Amino acid sequence: MKKRIIAGLLLTNFISMNCMPALAFIHLGVQKDSVDTKPKVESTKVEKVKTNKKQKTKWTKLKVENKYDFINLPWWENFNDDYLNDYIQKAMEHNHNSKIASLTVDEYFQNVKAQRANELPTVGAGFIPGYGGTEHDSNGSLLFPIMVNYEADIFLKNHDKTKSVKKLYEASIQDERAAYISIISAVGTTYFNIIQLDQLIETQKHIVELRKEIYNQMLISNREGVTSTSDVVKANKAMVAGEADLIDLEKARIKALNQLAVLIGESPENINSLKRSNYKSISYKYNMPESISSEIITQRPDYIKSELMLQKAGIDVRVAKKEFLPTINIGGLALFNVLHSGGISFPDLIWGFGGGIMETFFTGGAKMANLKINKVKYEKMLESYKNINLTSIQEINDAMYAYKYSNDKYNQNLTNLKLETKDFNLSKKMYEQGVMSKLDLNQKQENLLTIDNLVVQNKIACIVDSIGLYKATGAGVNKTKRLD
Repeated sequence: MKKRIIAGLLLTNFISMNCMPALAFIHLGVQKDSVDTKPKVESTKVEKVKTNKKQKTKWTKLKVENKYDFINLPWWENFNDDYLNDYIQKAMEHNHNSKIASLTVDEYFQNVKAQRANELPTVGAGFIPGYGGTEHDSNGSLLFPIMVNYEADIFLKNHDKTKSVKKLYEASIQDERAAYISIISAVGTTYFNIIQLDQLIETQKHIVELRKEIYNQMLISNREGVTSTSDVVKANKAMVAGEADLIDLEKARIKALNQLAVLIGESPENINSLKRSNYKSISYKYNMPESISSEIITQRPDYIKSELMLQKAGIDVRVAKKEFLPTINIGGLALFNVLHSGGISFPDLIWGFGGGIMETFFTGGAKMANLKINKVKYEKMLESYKNINLTSIQEINDAMYAYKYSNDKYNQNLTNLKLETKDFNLSKKMYEQGVMSKLDLNQKQENLLTIDNLVVQNKIACIVDSIGLYKATGAGVNKTKRLD
């Protein structure tokens, strides 16, 4: 009897030390043979491992999705630019922001596993030495407890919490996808802007040389009394302005090269090694349909994420309602007691199991407030979902019109360039015939170079706007269909 009382006290002390839920023990006894109890504990532990392994396999498949599927790589290969393809690959592998996005996905994946563990039993073990007795009798004990606790998820509250965390994990994948699309779009835009700046700098150097020549000719004409001093000053101002424009272009190119280096995960010190194609080798073809189905927005990362967050908000409301239901705990404890009395005897087994139902009847309105908060969050997510719906359509329409009008402007300036080229060729013949002066011919050539610069800018603007459409459609522009 004394042994039972001591065992009960030790058991109660162990439970209180470990902050376990209150257990109403149905049976408490002493047993010499521990073979029948131990396999039950081990069986529960093995089952837990199997469940976790199955869950890990399922979510690992979702986590290691091919990142190149995020960016619709075939769309970029349409440019037929090996340098661009190489930079895209480097950005995919070395860009630090994309790595942060991927690590964030891993973080949310671990959150799913942590929450999933709340649906499973917990098994613990320990070591408790002790000594006690009366004035006439005392002895020592070595306790090896094994404790199992399980919150019976009858109302599926913990399961719903896991589903809620899974939605966050799935949303993080969409954030990762959006990050990759944004980064690769920035790589493409920066790359083509550098090519544009290369061509503009080359042309601007010719313009500066022409303006120097015009200025020198003005000086000679002024000495001969043919040209006024005012015209000489204007020519000098134009030459200085041309040199200043050249400095601005070179400054912009350095900045763009630095940006490209960071995007692909390299040091800006290596910008001189960044290769790119020549502007004249770039082929451009307008390939946008007249209209795009509004269903294209359903593949945008932000749209998919808003759907997932709306679903999560709905699950959270359901969880908040289930907080009003009681908590049911089932637990068991096995104590292996090794007694010292001149030696180590066979262990006595003290065991118990039971369950408890706990319900809080007064929380000061906390549960009701929590339910209302989650309902408000659901309404907010619903409005956010509707807003993203409209914003997505707007951004795609803006990108379509920007692409279309840039292409129209490009074609107009191409026509203007042809006319200016024809005018310059006629002026060149007039100069060769002695009808036009060298000064006037140089001014005609400068006009031609200026129009040529506009064509360069318009062509790159068309390509950049096509990248804008690619980004607005969530990298799905190649998958769009022309509507009848």
